[in-house]
Amino acid sequence: MANKAGTLPPKFVAVYPGSFDPVTNGHLDIIRRAAANYPSLIVAVVANPSKKPLLSLQERVDLLRQVCAGIAHVEVDSFEGLLVDYVRRRKASLIIKGLRIVSDFEYEFSMALLNRRLRGGVDTMFLPASLEYAFISSSSVREVFSLGGDISEFVPPAVLRAMKRLDGSRLGLKKRTRRRGH
Repeated sequence: MANKAGTLPPKFVAVYPGSFDPVTNGHLDIIRRAAANYPSLIVAVVANPSKKPLLSLQERVDLLRQVCAGIAHVEVDSFEGLLVDYVRRRKASLIIKGLRIVSDFEYEFSMALLNRRLRGGVDTMFLPASLEYAFISSSSVREVFSLGGDISEFVPPAVLRAMKRLDGSRLGLKKRTRRRGH
């Protein structure tokens, strides 16, 4: 499959983009399944300056590298800007997106059409979530965790350890004050 230079031609490189804030077992399921069917998968963490992530870009990249270490043909990277520009820079030919629920499809389908129409457009392949992960989202994991709930079945152990190390202010927790005299 490799060319004379020892690299894979673009048709064999796929990109799975996301914020991964935090990476969940659902994300890992998509990564494993995509990597099993594509000889080179780049998991690309989006650096979106308009969002306020719980974990820093470097923390998300580091966690993904830890949890993907045993998955063959997976590289973890990060990027800013347009996804199609990143895909072309990385000489990839396909975007992989996971779908959990119908509303995911509506949003991701419109983004897929847009990404295909932009200069240097790229096609998108959708992978439906496995049933055991279809209800898990990064935002629901953050919310459950910030309210003191157990997220151990929703995230890899390395992510759970990292979340437990976060201080309350990063989780959006407010200091509880006890009212006296009432």
